[in-house]
Amino acid sequence: MENNILKIDNLYVSYGGIRALKGINLEVPKGEIVTLIGANGAGKSTILRTIAGLVKPEKGIITYDNEDITASSTNAIVDKGITLVPEGRRVFPNLTVLENLKIGGYRRTDDLEEDIQRVYELFPILKKRSWQMAGTLSGGEQQMLAVGRALMSKPKLVMMDEPSLGLAPIIVHEIMDIIKTINKEGVTILLVEQNANLALKIAHTAYVIETGNITLKGTGAELLENDDVKAAYLGKSKK
Repeated sequence: MENNILKIDNLYVSYGGIRALKGINLEVPKGEIVTLIGANGAGKSTILRTIAGLVKPEKGIITYDNEDITASSTNAIVDKGITLVPEGRRVFPNLTVLENLKIGGYRRTDDLEEDIQRVYELFPILKKRSWQMAGTLSGGEQQMLAVGRALMSKPKLVMMDEPSLGLAPIIVHEIMDIIKTINKEGVTILLVEQNANLALKIAHTAYVIETGNITLKGTGAELLENDDVKAAYLGKSKK
């Protein structure tokens, strides 16, 4: 039985004349945290944006829950249970925390209150700031809001693009703990993260991407012990 919530086969994406992805094959097992690591410009964010329907591939198939979603619209992809927490947080600065959360559930027709309260349980600071304009929050609080907003659509798969970028180390650890909590509640996570050490520590499965190609795959623990990964991404010399 197919255990993958998401599967990518032979995915090619180009921007203008530059090929960003060169035949990517990737599997995201249901219920796991899957991490993509690699240098800036390797193609990690392009993978997430293509899955989300923001970028159209030249070639390849994206299968979600045994359904081909390659040509689906962004709204249809959200409706199917996929959300993206974009790099840079992208909260609506002139709306309150609560209004931002409600926007996260804009495709839903049921009552949002229970899920708003669940977000407040995960991020108590957001409850205290519920009537504050999102643009006045700290960077860490904005990241929490971006994650909370993504959860408002009741996703099965949450994709996160560089959630630790620009945050203080103590906040980064808090965000990683929240990712683990969300995952334990049954949400699958596809994580792009610059902090390879922390990302690999929480990952069930991990991929290394270099110049649009996947060069390594293994468990998070295996890649943490890989000499090439240590040298390139963890700041440690080869033995």
